[in-house]
Amino acid sequence: MAIIETEATLHEAHRDNHTHRDVSGGWLRPAVFGAMDGLVSNLALMTGVAGGSAGQQAIVLTGLAGLTAGAFSMAAGEYTSVASQRELVEAELAVERRELRKHPKDEEAELAALYVGRGVEPALAREVARQLSEDPEQALEIHAREELGIDPGELPSPLLAAVSSFGAFALGALLPVLPYLLGATVLWPAVLAALLGLFGCGAVVARVTARTWWFSGLRQLALGGAAAGVTYALGSLFGTAVG
Repeated sequence: MAIIETEATLHEAHRDNHTHRDVSGGWLRPAVFGAMDGLVSNLALMTGVAGGSAGQQAIVLTGLAGLTAGAFSMAAGEYTSVASQRELVEAELAVERRELRKHPKDEEAELAALYVGRGVEPALAREVARQLSEDPEQALEIHAREELGIDPGELPSPLLAAVSSFGAFALGALLPVLPYLLGATVLWPAVLAALLGLFGCGAVVARVTARTWWFSGLRQLALGGAAAGVTYALGSLFGTAVG
């Protein structure tokens, strides 16, 4: 009895410690990409204008215009991209569904051959394929996973991707503008806020990856700082030339 209880306890411990995070959801990539893009692009845009000796009002208007245009652009791009991907997957699923309806035995043999190729004994592979093929929807799901590498029930949502991207970009792009809206009259508070935001975003991303928080944060800080430095230098160069 003690052995059974121990095995049950080990089974529950394994189950609790062997759960995986959602790596196929439609929100993480556009949200992370949107926030980073909003921070870097708007910071670079504002520092470029500031490098050209533009006034405070021009810098704020540039930041707000960059926030609005970038957020809508990101949302539209993500929606179109994810919707196109989803439509392509649905078209392939329709092909597979049609084949299952017209040639069920051929599809069953194909599934059995896949299992044999993975080391299952032929007789067992045929029996497993037969049982799994009895339910058409289950058969479609299995064929989609085995042949297309997708799960029909977990297709990404275009709307979710667009909303995530829009909101994340807007929040990221707001950071360098916020100090000006709160009364700042010089550039350095905006740069500091944006760089801190980049480091924070990198550190947060590290919580869902294998990287350490400080490495991910410093990487984003360096990339954003480099972009801001280059655009400021270009703004100063062209501002002087035009002036």
